[in-house]
Amino acid sequence: MLDLAATALGPLAARAQLHLGYTDTAPVGPFDAATCLLTMHFVPVEERRSTLKEIHRRLKPGAPFVMAHLSFPQAEEERALWLSRYAAFAIASGVDPENARKAASTIGSTLPLLGPEQEEELLREAGFTNVRLFYAGMAFRGWVAQA
Repeated sequence: MLDLAATALGPLAARAQLHLGYTDTAPVGPFDAATCLLTMHFVPVEERRSTLKEIHRRLKPGAPFVMAHLSFPQAEEERALWLSRYAAFAIASGVDPENARKAASTIGSTLPLLGPEQEEELLREAGFTNVRLFYAGMAFRGWVAQA
């Protein structure tokens, strides 16, 4: 992913510092911005909470933070509906129906998913302000906040 980020930055790569590792071992900063893309839905809630606090601690005051990952309502009926939509979208995109249903079931049974309101609350608990949803597509959500 770091190689891909460096490639995407192109001639601007010299202006960025890319780090390999975990937030608790990352350089202290302060950093101008941070992103966390398609990762937090794999992270248990307590670890997610501490990760967000560590990210916040390393950012300059007012620095932007962008986070996007799987997040949808977690009430039982709504959760089942969202997972069925996930499978239906995969099937419509050409995924074998059995594989799509297995993937949705695995996501529902193994990932520590949270609802959008819970995600926003974790960001606020970590110290972020001006938390705003900037992306909502299918089962994915993205937020922008300030340190």
